[in-house]
Amino acid sequence: MPWSEAVTPVRMRRVAVVVPQVALRDTLVRIAEAGCVELDRAEEAAPGAAAVRLQRLRGRGTTAGPESTAPAVLAAAAPDLDLLEQRGCVALLAGEAQLEERAEGAVRRGEVAALAGWCPAAEVPRVAGRLAAAGGALLPLPSPYGADPPTLLRPGRTASFTPLVTTYGTPAYADLDPSWPAGLAYVAMFGIMFGDVGHGALLLLGALALRLGWPRRWARLRRLWPFLAGAGIASMLAGVAYGEFFGPTGLLPVLWLSPLEDPTRLLAAAVALGAGLLALAHAAGAVNRVRESGWGTGLYAASGCAGLLFYLGLALAAAGLLLHLRAPAVAGGALAVAGLALVASGLFRATAGGGAGLAETVVRLFDVVVRTGTNTLSFARLAAFGLTHAALAGLVWRGTTALAGRGAAGVAGAALLFVVGTAVSFGLEALVAGVQALRLEFYELFSRLFETEGRPFRPWHVSPAEPADPATKVIPCSPG
Repeated sequence: MPWSEAVTPVRMRRVAVVVPQVALRDTLVRIAEAGCVELDRAEEAAPGAAAVRLQRLRGRGTTAGPESTAPAVLAAAAPDLDLLEQRGCVALLAGEAQLEERAEGAVRRGEVAALAGWCPAAEVPRVAGRLAAAGGALLPLPSPYGADPPTLLRPGRTASFTPLVTTYGTPAYADLDPSWPAGLAYVAMFGIMFGDVGHGALLLLGALALRLGWPRRWARLRRLWPFLAGAGIASMLAGVAYGEFFGPTGLLPVLWLSPLEDPTRLLAAAVALGAGLLALAHAAGAVNRVRESGWGTGLYAASGCAGLLFYLGLALAAAGLLLHLRAPAVAGGALAVAGLALVASGLFRATAGGGAGLAETVVRLFDVVVRTGTNTLSFARLAAFGLTHAALAGLVWRGTTALAGRGAAGVAGAALLFVVGTAVSFGLEALVAGVQALRLEFYELFSRLFETEGRPFRPWHVSPAEPADPATKVIPCSPG
């Protein structure tokens, strides 16, 4: 897959389903089984016959057992709705109610019915083949003017990282899909704050347990095991750099720095990393603004090209000043001023003009400058919580070694203190690091990527029922 596709949502196609009216139900059943077409639905449609019976059945409260909570299913042939109601077949009635709702949105002309919807472009040939067997056709259509396609983030290896993005919101269809870069940034920030080889190994064991489906009550979280494994690996790598194994125990050499002994250097590194991540977020935001609204808006937006130029100029000027290099400092200052001027122009164009517009522009420009500085310095929390993690683990280790030298009772107390203290520090710091990394991801990075929200792709999917009873055309089921 080209990298340009890996960082964009799944390409969607507007499609039309054209079918003889006599084959409409069979076609809809095939679409429901395929589970990759989002059909347009009729607005304010009256409940169909199946929906009325389903409401009546649920209103009587006569359903019981697994049938009352089972997901909707569809019979291959049209069932007897009255018999379904008598038997309390909620799942079948729910499936028929959904089918009726989709069928209500069909446009009928003579003997032909047509529906419109959205389908992933790569799935169009497969779905078309399924519908052709029922006498229907799936035809690509041009996208309606002014209507954005629904957004489907790419499944596959990076699917474990998509909750980071979807929890914040649904990206617009034109925007980049930042799932895997955001996931890598998250685990890197987590590892810096939770750097410890021993604690990271525990996270890896937790990821392995999820992968194997244990404990079973967490089975729904199984798809997140790569995410947890990535956090564990990042923590172990940072622990190797810090020389920490269940704290600064001295069992590992310090390859880079010890947080407790060199906090200033760790702080500078955290801010530098944050500046790099913010620069990448600005660049991605600039691409999104251009893809969303064209160069006219993308050039002047604070989260677009102008904001990127301002931030890069500031970074270059700061580097020049810190390294005592005059040329980079002057060049960076000039770029920052040019970027800020473009931002001011864009802000003023969005106002009504005049004195009030100028005052609004000045206030908003001041906010842009202040937020740029505070967002960069906010990454200092990576060092702060990395230092806190090392201090807590070090406290547990010092207490353990102090007790271990006091006889057999001291050894038992040391073991208890090490287990309980490690569990407490592990749970507390893992929670803090996870929340803080999420905060940096959302407020500092995603706020620059996304300005508009898209609509998630919701394909219609209903599983097929067991083969129908030829006598009654109803799937046998236990009465409620």
